Amino acid sequence: MAEAPPDLAAVAARLESAFEAIRVERMQDVPILNAALRVEAVGLRSWNGCVLGALVTPWFINLVVLPGEGPWRSVRQTESVWYGFPSGRFQFIAGDEPGLGEYHACSLLSPVLEFADHETALETARVAVESLFDPTLLGESPPPPAEDEPESVSRRNFLRGASGSSQ
Repeated sequence: MAEAPPDLAAVAARLESAFEAIRVERMQDVPILNAALRVEAVGLRSWNGCVLGALVTPWFINLVVLPGEGPWRSVRQTESVWYGFPSGRFQFIAGDEPGLGEYHACSLLSPVLEFADHETALETARVAVESLFDPTLLGESPPPPAEDEPESVSRRNFLRGASGSSQ
């Protein structure tokens, strides 16, 4: 029997609460904070048994994958996990926070000082999540990466809709 789909509003609340605590406790006086932005989960959806979305904070915009109703690939904090989407393969880094547990994050923008307002940051995050499912962003389909050489797409090219190696 499959588990029930996750309550996305509850997942968003946990995610936002964990990163609001980070903002207050660890980021308070860090000069890269954008005072126009606040912590907000964007575009959360069930995907492959997990929860996928984006997170806007005053210091970054990240794609995030969290445990959902399906199997979860647990890895140690700071280790990488690769996820494949119609638009390409992306590297996520594992993190773990009190009240949230393990999550995987793919940094899109950091710092986020170029945003004049929160709504523009939210729209950027929404478009990033939607773009994951747009296979036309790849152009020609590249050959699958070798086992020891995973394909990567740079954050800048991802947001521009291009693909290619970033390293």
